[in-house]
Amino acid sequence: MVGEGSNGLDDAPAPLDHEGRPLDCHVCQVQQKAQSVQCGLGHACARDRYAPRIWRFFRQNPTQAAAWLRHPYFETRAIAAHYANEFVLTPLLNDPDEAVRRVVAERLPRRALRRLINDPHREVRIRVAQRLQPSELLELCHDPDYYVRLVVARRVPQAFLSRMTRDPDSQVRMAVARRLPVNSLHLLSADREVDVRRLVAQRAPDPLLVSLARDAAWEVRWEVATRAREPLAQQLSRDPHEEVRKAALERLWKLSEFDGSHEPH
Repeated sequence: MVGEGSNGLDDAPAPLDHEGRPLDCHVCQVQQKAQSVQCGLGHACARDRYAPRIWRFFRQNPTQAAAWLRHPYFETRAIAAHYANEFVLTPLLNDPDEAVRRVVAERLPRRALRRLINDPHREVRIRVAQRLQPSELLELCHDPDYYVRLVVARRVPQAFLSRMTRDPDSQVRMAVARRLPVNSLHLLSADREVDVRRLVAQRAPDPLLVSLARDAAWEVRWEVATRAREPLAQQLSRDPHEEVRKAALERLWKLSEFDGSHEPH
């Protein structure tokens, strides 16, 4: 579906309806029934199949939108749904085209959104996940699409994030690692992805840092070295990887600056 901001171009297609037939203003019922309607052949027309002209028609005539929600052309229904009162959109919950249902998911009152929670199209479910109250997102924690679950991981209450620590997608688990309560981070400390364990190390409490200091990946040990208390930093200053040793020595220097052994400048 062409966006609302699209502009007509000099090489725009001829004014045809959705079945490829030439449009004729003289037989248009819009003109006959509503004299105040602002439209024009090749410029602004709800019957045109060229989306920018449909957008222009409803932008100029928003009160006409509800009358076009059952039009056979999906672009017309979808664009009309952007302008129609949100309380008349319920019949479109079962629209056969996902572009229409996507608009409905963006505009429908939240109390009706749950009816789209199992929509067959990912783009619809993504918008549902973006709009539902965080406490209502649990049913989408195991959605088949990773991006739906990613949205859920970013919004679901922290108390429920532990249910997503075994998600099959690393991007989702990384989102979980950024928000998981500190006392639950151990659930991801042995994650198979280095980037997930790095995020855990950036937030882990001291006891978990001790465990992560033995991680097989130097990148994780480096994260630990930047946060370690003195005994652990001393240990990591002898790490086999140079970058970890450097980070540990820098950490020890910073700790020495603030332990009272140096007068403030």
